[in-house]
Amino acid sequence: MNDPFLLFDLLLASAVIALAVATLSVRDLFASIVLFVIFGLLSALAWVRLSAPDVALAEAAIGTGVTGALLLKTLHHMRFVTGRLGQDAAESVTPAQPVPAPVIWANAALCGLITLGLAMAFFAAPQAGPGFEALVTDAMPESGVTHPVTAVLLNFRSYDTLMEVVVLLAAVIAVWQIERGLSEAPAPALGEIWHGFARLTLPAIVVVGTYLLWKGSEAPGGAFQSGAVLAAVGLLLLLSRNYVPRPAHRGLARWAFVLGTGVFAAIALLVAGGGREVFEYPAEHAYSLILLIEGLVTISIAVTLAALFHGREPVALAIEEKRHDT
Repeated sequence: MNDPFLLFDLLLASAVIALAVATLSVRDLFASIVLFVIFGLLSALAWVRLSAPDVALAEAAIGTGVTGALLLKTLHHMRFVTGRLGQDAAESVTPAQPVPAPVIWANAALCGLITLGLAMAFFAAPQAGPGFEALVTDAMPESGVTHPVTAVLLNFRSYDTLMEVVVLLAAVIAVWQIERGLSEAPAPALGEIWHGFARLTLPAIVVVGTYLLWKGSEAPGGAFQSGAVLAAVGLLLLLSRNYVPRPAHRGLARWAFVLGTGVFAAIALLVAGGGREVFEYPAEHAYSLILLIEGLVTISIAVTLAALFHGREPVALAIEEKRHDT
């Protein structure tokens, strides 16, 4: 009862729940996206209060920043496809199609089952167990890094991290395949203020992203946080039209997509070929290998997230004109 932040934590928890309900219930899609972004920012603050700065950085960069930008672009594309781009911009309201009742009840049932499963797992878990903190602390000298989160992600449970990178790779492959047959919505007109903002913030974003990567071995940060921040550089370049993807850039983009996954898997196989377990790095090379993995995975994450925001695979102008004619 003597915690000076108790009232703040209660207000924060209440605000997060209220924003989650409002995001799901509001009818205006643009307002729903704005509420989602605010929800993500407050969730990041909640993770800070829970002493999980790494999760807070990932939530703010990926769950709020990149995901919010993806949702806004999706809404822009939906308005273009339905022919209501100018009208919706003036009314700031996007009409929602009625959802069939069976779909609503099926979603409600699935959400209820998920909630029930989470509740059962929570109450079945040991309430005062020792956890893995002692095991992680004992293994830290052999991890190659001094930050426990980085050690867990890239040494103690490297399989999970590798699969997370594979999921991103699969996502961009799926998007490039699906959006080949879709018409591209025109980019919104951005004024001089936006271009000035981009010129001022781009250098700062590059510095912050690089710092998060470099600091990740000993403090909160790392590949995912750095990659998400650096992806913002790509988003700004795409929005300001300072960079326009061309068909000639597809080969380089594909190499960047698979770079992190390929090197990650190759190092695992090389280590296993040396008579060790997969991802059992030699102690004298653990730091260098983890730094190499993090650096290349950062590049893949940044390029992949920027490509997901852009959406369609760059195609030749003649192909695009033929598609519009048909």
